[in-house]
Amino acid sequence: MISQSLINICYIVSAILFIYGLKMLGSAETARKGNLVSSGGMLLAVVVTLVDRQILGSNYIWIAIGLILGGLIGALAAKSVKMTSVPEMVALFNGFGGLGSLLVGWAEYEKIVGRSMGWDVYIVETGANPYFTSCAIVLAVFVGGVTFSGSMVAFGKLSGFMSGRPQVFRGQQIMNGFLFTAVIVLAIIIAIRFEDIGLAHRLLFAAIALSLIVGITGVVPIGGGDMPVVISLLNSCSGLAASMAGFVISNNVLIVAGCLVGASGFVLTVIMCKAMNRNLVNVLFGAVGARLQESGAQAQGEVKPISAQDAYYVLEAASNVVIVPGYGMAVAQAQHAVKELGDQLEQNGAQVRYAIHPVAGRMPGHMNVLLAEADVPYEQLVEMDDVNPTIQTVDAAIVIGANDVVNPAAEDEPGSPIYGMPIVKVHEAKSAFVLKRSMAAGFAGVENKLFFMPNTRMLFGDAKQSVSSLVAEFKDE
Repeated sequence: MISQSLINICYIVSAILFIYGLKMLGSAETARKGNLVSSGGMLLAVVVTLVDRQILGSNYIWIAIGLILGGLIGALAAKSVKMTSVPEMVALFNGFGGLGSLLVGWAEYEKIVGRSMGWDVYIVETGANPYFTSCAIVLAVFVGGVTFSGSMVAFGKLSGFMSGRPQVFRGQQIMNGFLFTAVIVLAIIIAIRFEDIGLAHRLLFAAIALSLIVGITGVVPIGGGDMPVVISLLNSCSGLAASMAGFVISNNVLIVAGCLVGASGFVLTVIMCKAMNRNLVNVLFGAVGARLQESGAQAQGEVKPISAQDAYYVLEAASNVVIVPGYGMAVAQAQHAVKELGDQLEQNGAQVRYAIHPVAGRMPGHMNVLLAEADVPYEQLVEMDDVNPTIQTVDAAIVIGANDVVNPAAEDEPGSPIYGMPIVKVHEAKSAFVLKRSMAAGFAGVENKLFFMPNTRMLFGDAKQSVSSLVAEFKDE
């Protein structure tokens, strides 16, 4: 049997690997290695925990079955899920992480109040404070339940099973506040009356039900345009739930891992809110996109379509080009064609940069992942704050499937739902080409003024086909 000191040392090594791997995720060049490092830390933690808790024994068959099934499901998901569906997959992962924490808290409570153990035996064997344990169980259950049901709603919105528009009704926020308060009251009662097993047991089931309801009612009013922030926040919640589960079962490495996920997810959430010039309260309760703007100027002007051949003549003469990718690029799987277009422009003597808006796509870093898959050099990926100061010197800006993140209404229409959100100022470039299938509005449901501006030309059609047509023009010169 491994000594407790060796177990703790292994847990410390696992925590170090988590932190080091997390730091490596900050760069596209080291992200893959960082993922492997963190995975190695988790593998070490799992093995040590199985040995420490003497779980293997006669249960090794079930553990092996679980490992094989889980590995197969993960491998199939990684191979078969398209890049456009990665946000939905992330939402599912967040949800099942929360569900796992809920089940851990619930199972531990059942073990304590069941025949195999009671609170008296639990206190003697573990020396833990029953009030603290009761609170930790309720928090693991509540946060895990909210994360699970909320992530399922986010999955539905992202995958198209549900409307991406906010679903609101009168008194919704009051109802959510009441439900949240009810869970807090239940947690306090369970902690105070933990010895009353019958009452506490019933209240725990009530807390589980309420947590699932709060997750649904909390995410339903949030529009699809805010889903990147929601996914990041739910990721933070899944980490918090895992940390609470760690307190429940007295597992140090689970506490550390949960805190790392929770803290990093929350920091990312704040960064993304800042990128939209909004606070988290507005994202969660503002219902942006519930209806189109009721005031503010309407887009005026004429849409000017252009052919790939005519667009080529402008791009062939350009010396400074900025490409702004969006969700449309992901839908068309156009990232490799975009990389090829960038190569052709560079061979023609142009400086090429890719302007990445923090909330472009449907999850944090969505565009970075797609372009990295196409082997776009990391140094060419630039933030909007690095592009906007010199955007007036850009000869051509190519917008590929982006919408709300380049909409000038965010700057000059106080009545617009996206007013105040920082954008890539494509409208200030010398010329702009927008690649879209149609004139449909973005996820925020706002008409884009950029489409009607005098320096904008619309190249309609599938983004991949349109970009490939531009590449063909360069090759035929």
